[in-house]
Amino acid sequence: MSILRTLLIAVSVVLYLTYTLELHLLFPDLADIRAWPHLLSAVFFFVFKPPIPLSTRPHVHVQPFTRHIVAVGDLHGDLPNARRVLNFAGVADEYGNWTGDTDFFVQTGDIIDRGDDTILLFQWMDRLRIQASSTGGVMLSHLGNHEWMNMIGDWRYVYPTEIKTFGTVAARQHALSTGHIGRSWAANYTTASRLPLHPSLGAPNAPYPPHLYQKDADERAYYEYYDDKEPLSHSALSFVHGGLSPTYKDLTPFPTKINEVSASLMAKLQRRVPPPPHPPNPYPGLPIDSTQQEIELYDGNGPLWYRGWALESDEKICSEVEEVLAKTGTRRMIMGHTPDLQGIVARCNGKVIIIDTGISHAYGGALSALSIHYTLTPVLGNGSGKKQRWIEREIVSALYPDRQEVLVEDEREVLGDFSGF
Repeated sequence: MSILRTLLIAVSVVLYLTYTLELHLLFPDLADIRAWPHLLSAVFFFVFKPPIPLSTRPHVHVQPFTRHIVAVGDLHGDLPNARRVLNFAGVADEYGNWTGDTDFFVQTGDIIDRGDDTILLFQWMDRLRIQASSTGGVMLSHLGNHEWMNMIGDWRYVYPTEIKTFGTVAARQHALSTGHIGRSWAANYTTASRLPLHPSLGAPNAPYPPHLYQKDADERAYYEYYDDKEPLSHSALSFVHGGLSPTYKDLTPFPTKINEVSASLMAKLQRRVPPPPHPPNPYPGLPIDSTQQEIELYDGNGPLWYRGWALESDEKICSEVEEVLAKTGTRRMIMGHTPDLQGIVARCNGKVIIIDTGISHAYGGALSALSIHYTLTPVLGNGSGKKQRWIEREIVSALYPDRQEVLVEDEREVLGDFSGF
């Protein structure tokens, strides 16, 4: 009876509104008795329609997050080969302009020396940086040991023909100190970088460990750097020219400490009167007021010169890599400096990647770039908020003019709320 009563009430309401509001004048079909069966069936369906089962209700669609990174090693004064590499890697078009197809482009240093194109290469890097920024892209540029050698006055690998592109020795010294190249080094280049694969970890080069842990970072066991409440805490990459030695004292907070020491030493070098270049003059060395940290930055165990990850045995480096990754909040270390003329080298299941392949004609090595494709994809219909399931996938590839080689393909499931990014 309750269903019949409800139906009669609904019909009465429809009749009342139809004639009170004179809807039958606007819609003549309402006054036609033959149209009422259709009207009553519509009212009945509206009042008594069954609820939509949860399993068939549409989900709020959460888009996968993607990030594409391209990294290139030592270029050593060779603009034509550098342009070829950035072109087939999709970073720059045939005219040398930023394509917008890459989220981050990373260059790990040693643009200078062994070739004549110093001025043109640094001008091109500055132009690409501006173009990238205008389209939402980011460039991360690094100082290699050869940039530092030139700042110090160690010109052992400077060609006389390259000096002529500046005009004079004095003009070159000015350009590398307070001139256009030196100013760009101070403003746009670092010695180390930490690049998060997902923005929930913060901006590039945000310090790791976070501020809360910095006070006791040196006292913590490496496994304590992982936080179960932050499943993506180490979804990041480190970039440096030489390598991050396990015994280097200023690893943390990373990369902040290294870059603070680097900026301090660069300021001292750029402020001093440029010494006569070596050779033929005596080696000038670091400024007399260099701190112990600045000396260690530039020595063989520091991030500019260290070669252990490239030259030591697999057994040794794979036993040491986890501690460095834990302390720096990263899952892979990417570096240049030690060339392998055959191609990019991945060690310890891709936790160590060396990308110096002798791109410059001075070496005659392989033209190459490293590509990282990262995705974080929601598993629809499986939880929400902090219980949402996601598939994290990372494909690391070596790019060459005629082929692409997958070095690492990792996939795992994580729980968390990453839908706001």
